Amino acid sequence: MLHPPPAAATLPTLRPPLIEQLELQVARVPVTQVLIAANLLVFVVMLGFGAGIWHTSNSIQLDWGANFGPATKDGEWWRLGSALFLHFGLFHLAMNMLSLWDGGRLVERMYGPARFSLIYLVSGLGGNLLSLVTQGDGAVSGGASGAIFGVYGALMVYLWRERGDLNPAEFKWLFWGAAGFSVVTIVLGLQITGIDNAAHIGGLLAGILSGIALARTHAPRERQRWLAAGVLISSLVWLITNIPAPRYRWSEELLARGEISEFLGADARISARWGSILSRAGEHRSFDELAGRIENEVSGPYASSFEQLTRIRLDAAAPSAAALESLRKYAELRRDASRALVEGLRAKDRQRIRAALELATQAPRLSLPSPHNENPPAEQNRP
Repeated sequence: MLHPPPAAATLPTLRPPLIEQLELQVARVPVTQVLIAANLLVFVVMLGFGAGIWHTSNSIQLDWGANFGPATKDGEWWRLGSALFLHFGLFHLAMNMLSLWDGGRLVERMYGPARFSLIYLVSGLGGNLLSLVTQGDGAVSGGASGAIFGVYGALMVYLWRERGDLNPAEFKWLFWGAAGFSVVTIVLGLQITGIDNAAHIGGLLAGILSGIALARTHAPRERQRWLAAGVLISSLVWLITNIPAPRYRWSEELLARGEISEFLGADARISARWGSILSRAGEHRSFDELAGRIENEVSGPYASSFEQLTRIRLDAAAPSAAALESLRKYAELRRDASRALVEGLRAKDRQRIRAALELATQAPRLSLPSPHNENPPAEQNRP
């Protein structure tokens, strides 16, 4: 936590600590308070919709706007912003909010509410863009720490530029505390899986450049501000233009999951109907009547289901691709078996009837993975 050093003989002047000077100039930090309140509110609301207090599944995070390559790059660009307000659990949220309060109450006073808001937003978006470029399509990410790293980057810029007017001991305490926090967190991110270090690094760099560009400075340093602004804008443009194409589209994956779920429900009904027809086969007046019922109530629905599954276009990299292919084979086999049974009944050929029934019993032996609970392979939070 970034607090002034203990009052001791280390401070050779009577000048009050920096935080006290800033509080005298700007009494309140409304943007920091609103950001913390918004993050807390989102977390509480998500708890009411199935999120866990200690851990939240990928599916819920995705529903609420986590950053995920196949979804974000499929036109849902708003996820770059919404992901800044999502957290994977109470510990994740608490660490981020403590860090935001610790740095935000200083930086908002240093730069003013409007510039602080811009630093926070640009850093968060810059971090998420870098994550989108480097992480590929294998991670679901969320958290405010990309933006928070930007806040600490801007803090270090301010402290460095104003170091001549600060007490040396206080400068060392605040500047190296912020630098140490940033470095240690990034190093930990390299050692611990599940941390989106790209968002940390991208946010930090964006915050440093934003801090230089938005600093309240005099004319001699105007060139530095324009240079930093140019580098920042160029970097963001480069990231945007170099976002790789998704390995699959999330909208197509969701459509496939819906179709698969619908087919599995229909298959349960058709199979029950088929079994009922066969169990009461003796009640039919003729083989042709029995064949007609199977054709109308079993063969036709399976043929329609197979055609519907065949029309679905899904990249092989999509999570549901394997399940979809298995179900296509399953529907095709059940269709062919029921058609063969109809033909055998109409031909009154007992051997063909037995072969068709044997073929029908083979279909359920296929492995039918359920995609409904599948999520993208990994989650990335930013503690």
